[in-house]
Amino acid sequence: MSRDLHLDFRARPSALAFMARAMRPSPGLRKGVPAISARWRHRVDAAELKRFHALSGLPEADALPLLYPHTIGFPLQMAILTQPAFPVPIWKILQVRNRIVQHAPLARDATLDFAVKVAGHRILEKGAEFDLHTTVGEGGATAWESVNTFYMRGRFGAPTADAVPEAPKVSPGETAAWRMPAGGGWHFGGLSGDYNGVHMFGWYARKLGFPRAFFHPPRVLGQCLAHLPPAETGLPLRLDAWIKGPVFYGAPVKMRSESGADGAVFALHVNEDERPAIVGQLRRGDGGIL
Repeated sequence: MSRDLHLDFRARPSALAFMARAMRPSPGLRKGVPAISARWRHRVDAAELKRFHALSGLPEADALPLLYPHTIGFPLQMAILTQPAFPVPIWKILQVRNRIVQHAPLARDATLDFAVKVAGHRILEKGAEFDLHTTVGEGGATAWESVNTFYMRGRFGAPTADAVPEAPKVSPGETAAWRMPAGGGWHFGGLSGDYNGVHMFGWYARKLGFPRAFFHPPRVLGQCLAHLPPAETGLPLRLDAWIKGPVFYGAPVKMRSESGADGAVFALHVNEDERPAIVGQLRRGDGGIL
C-alpha cells in the first residue's frame, strides 16, 4: 500500500463534495491501494431515525436496528471511495456483499463513533474487489461492525484470489410476497449519502442498461428482514448479504426463507425471476468478520 490518508469529519460528510470528487481521474491499481481511513461522531436524531424506520419497513424497538449504522455510516464510505487517491472510480464499482455484526445494543439516543478503513482488496480473474471495514463504538467499546465489498469488472493482472464467498442456496420454504414501495430514493439517499442516479432517475438507469430506477441495497435488506418469520434472536447477531441484482420501485417481489436453530436464510425474487436479487443469512454469533 502507498501512503496513509486519514479523514476526520466534524459533521456528516457532504454528498456534494464527494460526488464532485467522483469526477476526477483515478490513479489505477498499479500503485496499489492506499490505506485510507475516516472518522465521524454522529448523534442519533429522533426524526432521522423515524424516517429510517418508515423507509426500511423495520419496526421500532428499544434499541437501534441492525441496519441503522449500515445506512447512516455510509457517507464515510462514500468519502473514501471518492478520494482522488482511491485507485478506481466510484461510478464503475458495485456493492456486492455485506457482512454485519451487532455485538451489543445501541441506544436510540446514542452518540455513535464511526470509523471506516480500507481493509483489503483482491484481484479476480474478471475484476477486482475492495473491502471497507466499519466499526461503531459507544463508550469506548465496539458495539457494531461491518465489511462492505465493492466489485469492479475488468482485467487487473494475475488473480490473487481464486474464489469469493458464495451465497447459500435457499429452498422453497416460508414464502412472503408483497409489492415494493413506489419511491423514496431521494429520502433514503439523504440518510445514506448515496445519490447515485440509478436510485433516483429512470432515464439515468436506462442509460446504464437498467429498465428503470431501483432501490438502495440497505433499504431492500430492511424490507427483507421486516418480512422474515418471527424468530428468537439475541446478540451477537450477524447478517451476511449478497447483492445480485436490482430491485425496482413498485415491483412485485417474493421472498423464500428457511429458519432453523442457527437462524434464517432468505432469497428475494423480483417479478417472478428465478434468479434472486438479494440473498441473506441472519444468525447468532459473530465469527470472523475480516
